[in-house]
This record gives sequence, structure tokens and C-alpha cells, in this order.
Amino acid sequence: MSDPGQEMHTLCRELFPICRSITGNGFRQSLEILKKHLPDLKTFEVPTGTNCFDWTVPKEWNINDAYIIDPDGNKICSFQDSNLHVVGYSTLIDKTLSLEELQEYLYSLPEQPNAIPYITSYYKERWGFCITHNQRELLKKGEYRVFIDSELKDGHLTYGELIIPGETKKEVFLSTYLCHPSMANNELSGPVVTTFLAKWIDSLKHRKYTYRIIIIPETIGSITYLSQNHKAMKENIIAGFNISCIGDERAFSYLPSRQGNTLSDQIALHVLKNLHPEFLSYSFLDRGSDERQYCSPGIDLPVCSIMRTRYGCYPEYHTSLDDLDLVTPNGLYGGFEAIKKSIECIEMTEILQSTILCEPQLGKRNLYPTISTNNSTLHVRGMMNFLAHCDGKLNTLEIAEVILTPLWELITIIDKLKQEGILRTIDD
Repeated sequence: MSDPGQEMHTLCRELFPICRSITGNGFRQSLEILKKHLPDLKTFEVPTGTNCFDWTVPKEWNINDAYIIDPDGNKICSFQDSNLHVVGYSTLIDKTLSLEELQEYLYSLPEQPNAIPYITSYYKERWGFCITHNQRELLKKGEYRVFIDSELKDGHLTYGELIIPGETKKEVFLSTYLCHPSMANNELSGPVVTTFLAKWIDSLKHRKYTYRIIIIPETIGSITYLSQNHKAMKENIIAGFNISCIGDERAFSYLPSRQGNTLSDQIALHVLKNLHPEFLSYSFLDRGSDERQYCSPGIDLPVCSIMRTRYGCYPEYHTSLDDLDLVTPNGLYGGFEAIKKSIECIEMTEILQSTILCEPQLGKRNLYPTISTNNSTLHVRGMMNFLAHCDGKLNTLEIAEVILTPLWELITIIDKLKQEGILRTIDD
């Protein structure tokens, strides 16, 4: 019997060692691994220098090796030991410095002395090394050789796109990013959970909506993608989720769209209230990922986020402590289930109207007990409560909220009532 949580964790382990950035071969290699699960995922390359609204696609960065040799000849801050040891987008360097000179190029966290921090410099050329603060404190005076074998050149920004067609051109949008090096929750949980969601969506026999799923580098990737697709997205997308930080076992989190009242927001709150009522609710002022772009003025897409622990809110965030112990099979599966339920609710949300004045005679349709007892109505209370609100004005999600029932628990009732001709769909 398959274990989806374990399968997702195995995929995380496969991706974890790869050095990824907003461009470069690490991103491509990681995307190719995901394409083994999603063979219809298409890869796009956008050249360096391409204008994307107010931004420009940067140079492509690739790295082969990096390290520091201390005065005793020991190799420290080795890229081969951890790709977090090198500041992202560091330029080529091979020189000798005194300890005093080297300190300017070292980054550590005094408050987390055993963690290697994650530091980048995408849009200003520089170099640097990240080190645990405990190790930094042990450095002694003398000469240090610093070596970074990297290349910064005109190249491409890479992203993946998967379109899964439905019965209509209206779309549900899923976005995740794949641009961080070896960090598990902030990085790999998003694309791994999204990959398994895409596999599940593709397996559905019936899909009302088309699904637009993208795997991008954060920020510059969403801006680049929007610059090429925003008109069609604005016209067709009815709901969407930015998927990030969804693999630990701590509390769930909800971050709204800028509007705060889109179908995505309503669905996310409905699912979390019913599945994980202890969830934490944030403000759009707490945004920090690609929802910044999707919800920006003029774009205005209905995109919110369901997360486990929100980025920036857990101590391991952007450090080497964000590892495969923090992200677990149970955590990944829980995140997967929350967004899966959200998609199911989106597919189920429609406006229905009763075709019969007053209550329908359910008994003759074998939908109501033929012997009336004190307990008989308990079996059909959900059905009667639902029917009582099918006025052709409220949608199914709104009715589920009114009658305090998870929408997914009403699917059998709705199907039966439709089959009996008691309910008809009102076109949007």
C-alpha cells in the first residue's frame, strides 16, 4: 500500500543536496527530477536582460566549488559539506586575506550559534561565506585563502509550467518556488506537495476547472511569469494558492489575498476551520512570498496561502536547521490534504436551486425513513438543512458555512438530490 507522505519525504531527500538558486543548473536539475513525476511539465527559458515590468532577468549563476583554507591548512566553510556555506550568487574569488579582512565577508548568527545562515546577493555582485557562529568564534589570527569557483554570465531564468485542462477555460492556479538551496520546509515542501497535488488533479476523471501550475524561482520568477501571462490569468483564474512552508508538523497558517474575500480566501478558511481549527490567521501585511506579486494592484489575482508554520515564524527558517528532520512525512501529507480539500471545495462550489416548492417528498424517493421516530430526522437533517437554503442565490460553500457542515461531507447528498431532479444548477 502506498504511503504518500513517505513518498513526498523521499522526493525531498532526493532534491535536498542540490544547490539551487534563482537561475542556473541546480534549478534545472531539480525541475528534471520533478518532471519524472510530471512528464507533461514544460520547461521555459527566459534570457538574461529580458524586461519584466520594472525588473530585468539577471545573469545566470552556477557554482562548482568553494572553501576557505585556515592558517593551519584546514579546509573550512566547504561548499561540498553544505551549499549554504556560500553566499548565493557569489562571484569568482581566489585570494589570501587576514582574519580581520575576512570578517567583512563572513555571515553568522550569534543567536543561533550552531546554524549556518542562508544569505544571498542576487542584484549586487559580491562574494561571501556563511559559517556557524561557534566556528567563527574559534577562528584565529593569520592568513586565510578564500576560493570560490563560480560563474556569473548571460544565460537564462528557468521555470516549469503544467496546464491540466478541465471542462471550462476558467482556471485554478497553483504556484510554488524551487530556488533555495538545501532547506526543507521553506524550499522543498512547496514544490514536492505541489507535484503530488498535480498528480492527483491529473488523475481525476472529471474536472470542472483547468489547472495552471507553475514551479518558478521566487519573486523574479513570478514577476517574469506574470509579465508574459497576466492578461490571460486575470481573465481566467477564479482561485489560486501560493504553496510554501507546508511540510512541518506545527500549526497550520492562513495568509489572505490582498482583497481578503476571494473564493480562495473563503475556501481556505472553510477548510482550516473544519480540519485544523487551531490554525493561525495572518494579515496581508505579513506577506513575504509570491502573493506579493499575484495580489499587486493591477494584477489582483485571487491568490492566498495555506501553510504549516509561516515563513519567518519558525526558528529554523533560512538556516541549515531547516532540514529533513523538521519536514516529516506526516507534515507533508497534512499540508497536501489541506490543499487537496480546498481544491475539492472549489470544484464543488456552485449555485443550486430547488426545483420543488415547499419540502420535497423524500420518502417516495427512498431518501427519508418511512417510519417516523424521534431519531429518524437525524439521518436526514443535513440533507434538509442543505435543501432549505438552495434558493438559487447562495452557493454551496455559503450554505455549508450556514449549516456548519464541511462542504466535502455534502457531496453525496448533493449528488443524490441532483439525480432525483430535486436540485438544478444555476449558471454563474
